[in-house]
Amino acid sequence: MDLIRQIHKHLAFLYGSEASEAIFEQLSSILEKFQRDNPHLTDHRAERRLTQADAILITYGDQIQAPDLPALQPLTETLKQHLEGIISSVHLLPFYPYSSDDGFAVIDYTAVDARMGSWADVLSLRKNFRLMFDAVINHISVQSEWFQGFLRDDKKYRSYFITVDPAADLSSIVRPRTHPLLTPFETAAGVKYVWTTFSADQADLNYKNPDVLLDIIRVLLFYAAQGAEFIRLDAIGYLWKEIGTSSIHLPQTHRIIQLFRAVLDMVAPHVILITETNVPHQQNISYFGNGRNEAQMVYNFSLAPLMLHSLQTGSAKKMQQWAAALNAPGDQSAFFNFTASHDGIGLRPAQGLLSDAEIDALAEQTLQHGGLVSYKANPDGSQSVYELNITLFDALSNPRSRESEKTKINRFMVSQAVMLSLIGVPGIYAHSLVGSSNDLLGVAKTGRARSINRQKWQQDELEALLADVDSRAAKIFSRYKQLLGARTAHSAFHPDGAQEVITVNPAIFALRRTSPDKNDAVLCLHNVSRTRQVFALRSAAISPDALLKDILSGEKAKAGEKLTLKPYEVKWVALNNDEL
Repeated sequence: MDLIRQIHKHLAFLYGSEASEAIFEQLSSILEKFQRDNPHLTDHRAERRLTQADAILITYGDQIQAPDLPALQPLTETLKQHLEGIISSVHLLPFYPYSSDDGFAVIDYTAVDARMGSWADVLSLRKNFRLMFDAVINHISVQSEWFQGFLRDDKKYRSYFITVDPAADLSSIVRPRTHPLLTPFETAAGVKYVWTTFSADQADLNYKNPDVLLDIIRVLLFYAAQGAEFIRLDAIGYLWKEIGTSSIHLPQTHRIIQLFRAVLDMVAPHVILITETNVPHQQNISYFGNGRNEAQMVYNFSLAPLMLHSLQTGSAKKMQQWAAALNAPGDQSAFFNFTASHDGIGLRPAQGLLSDAEIDALAEQTLQHGGLVSYKANPDGSQSVYELNITLFDALSNPRSRESEKTKINRFMVSQAVMLSLIGVPGIYAHSLVGSSNDLLGVAKTGRARSINRQKWQQDELEALLADVDSRAAKIFSRYKQLLGARTAHSAFHPDGAQEVITVNPAIFALRRTSPDKNDAVLCLHNVSRTRQVFALRSAAISPDALLKDILSGEKAKAGEKLTLKPYEVKWVALNNDEL
């Protein structure tokens, strides 16, 4: 089916056959103008755009700061100096003017926050890195012009937001937060109760109004014109609301994403959509659609809690079982693998993979390690654990323990090596590059649990840490660059390559990665336990006469031998003789 017909069908599904004709005409005008203004994007070939060289840094635009400079400038300078040629892409968390939630209550989708810089500063970063922009399109700040127009009862914005009778039965709605779903606002037409999924400052948009859909498509096209090669659809599962349903993962939400995909495939086919849905695994991967019609990339949310569980118990059995079935549905899709982000570590994605007791154990460990636990509201009025708020380094090692720093670093690095070895594309939170500890002062200052993992750096202080070879930051950064270099050098890690999980030892998370052309293979061994482990190379079905080499240490071995892994040690063994 050609893209025009797909767009027609999506609009008819959402708004009915009769109304969709007029909407299609408006959309056609928007797309024609975009093509006239951006012919270089329309002519872009939609060839495979991801390889083993791709790794995406997740960072705030003001993550690195310097006196008297807009924050994007020191960020660009630091990334270019330390990560050019090592990290291919940068996910800039919302850098637009905002009113709360560290950027996710957007006031103006098409402006750059003056504290961070200008579109020229974004362009400067794009000269060295591919960019991912956030599309925070489930909701918008109540300080935005759209919502202010709603408060004025402006005819244009009167139905841009969802108003509900407070007496309505909303018990079936899936809630990611514990605050009331509806927030009262005094408008020119009287008090109205507005749907606010995430906070009273973030009003959900009403996609039943096609004008909202068309305005959001304009925003996505603007991002493509500004150089976004990846567009992250934030909290996208909640997009379409229907009272009497869960109002998450509804068919209309999937069709809107499919419409976005068809629109971008038509006029900017190089742009990759990535969905952020912090939900159980099977619900999460549904956003791939059929592998060709919805998101090209999906956040791999289950990895982080499974990784924590593996390193807490010293057994990767649960992670092995999950990873054995981990395959993206086609060569136009890939998992976005990550173990830490600006948010907490979600536990809903562990449901069905870990028991309730195992999930509770992760929450208890988080509290013991100085972290916090956030909850969500359930339909029956109860609350359950939603996410862990803690830096990944402290989640894995108790800051107050007497363990050596070397052991803590080794435990942390094995978690990152697993993430880098998995099929898909790695996403690396800025704090993971240096092993940051909990920012308790940040929590005290903002009163928000997520601030524990959102500390910002002064550029000179960060440079001093990286220059100190004895610092944790320098040691982790050095080892991270080594892992990324080894990954880039081997097509076995290509997102389209094969992945085989080897389960002979639950303490060793073992993967055999093979390149798409089958000419390169790497055996990735990760000891997730605090004791020495032995791996018999013959269990990896390698020719007994083969000569092997660890691409990280240079250590050589024969296929008939056994390899000993020290506690939390990583070995990536090349299975082709070219390494020798």
